[in-house]
Amino acid sequence: MRLTRFTDYSLRVLIYLGQNRQQRVTIHQISEEYDISKNHLMKVVSNLTRSEFVVAQRGPGGGIQLNRAPEEICLDEVISKTERHLQQFTGPGRDDADEHCAHSRLSNFLQYALQAYLETLSNFTLADVLDPSSDITRLLEFSEEAA
Repeated sequence: MRLTRFTDYSLRVLIYLGQNRQQRVTIHQISEEYDISKNHLMKVVSNLTRSEFVVAQRGPGGGIQLNRAPEEICLDEVISKTERHLQQFTGPGRDDADEHCAHSRLSNFLQYALQAYLETLSNFTLADVLDPSSDITRLLEFSEEAA
């Protein structure tokens, strides 16, 4: 699955805020760190604020910071709130009269794959991303023999 730049930037903002939890951070600081335009970051931060991942304070001494602890921010939730076209599988659904239509079946398969993708991401939080010792294989409880 290919994520949009908007989602990439949203995740970068959350990571930066997670790494700097003791202080408010400015959009300028994030812009400098990742070489992203301030205008684009303002849109990203606005969405993250509306989605309640981030709290923003305007004025002198203002800035942004996480609204929740990193372990409370699930990656599937971030992706769902930032990917606007995530569930755009068109065509007849499962309840249509012509269930045997190939397009309908394909749409259902893609919907199933999307659900599996999001369910997998629901196992991971921002804290997992921030933890340098986290190992995705260990987190998913895969064994070497199963691979």
